[in-house]
Amino acid sequence: MELTRPDHPGVLVCDYGGVLTNPLAETYAVFARSTGIGLEPIAAAFAGATARYGISPMAALEVADITEAEFTDRMLAGLPPQAAEVLAGRPFGELWFRGRRTNEEVLALVREVRASGHRVALLTNNVREWGPRWRATVPVDELFDVVVDSSEEGVRKPDPEIYRRLLARLRTPAGNCLLLDDTEENTVAAERLGLRAVLFKDPAQAIADVRDALGLTATGGTR
Repeated sequence: MELTRPDHPGVLVCDYGGVLTNPLAETYAVFARSTGIGLEPIAAAFAGATARYGISPMAALEVADITEAEFTDRMLAGLPPQAAEVLAGRPFGELWFRGRRTNEEVLALVREVRASGHRVALLTNNVREWGPRWRATVPVDELFDVVVDSSEEGVRKPDPEIYRRLLARLRTPAGNCLLLDDTEENTVAAERLGLRAVLFKDPAQAIADVRDALGLTATGGTR
């Protein structure tokens, strides 16, 4: 039976990047080191591309408005010339995923939640061309009852529409869901639609907050 009490949601909805993986800042740092480009030029390239096109290149990529190759071209336009030697002709994701690692603590939490009888869903802003890469880091089909991917939907968090599609596929009321996400605007948007949310800050905090919200004990039982 699904739990519909707002203080005891029946579905845990997880973000991917920064929750099921290491923090985004770490991924950027590894990317900057491995390419030799540096964080400041990368940030400037993102800002420049956003100003030119009216949308962040990553946001456009995550709704499949542009391809991975077009994303790279937009970034190269604002990067030092030597960046072309590193990025041109190579999948951006190949370099990006050098800095991605699975957050095993949160993955264990997901398994614990499933074992306690709750359903688990994945709601991710992601990239179509990166599907094989990110799915290789997490056993998606084993863990998640529903997967909603922005690159397949053409809409991304925090747009309310992607949360509505999630709820429709789960066939459950918003108050039955708990979102775990590392971006505050995403948790705020979810709460406006009636979902509960935990803002991920670090694994220990997130695990404790999710267990508390779901009524789980530290050993995986239900209070």
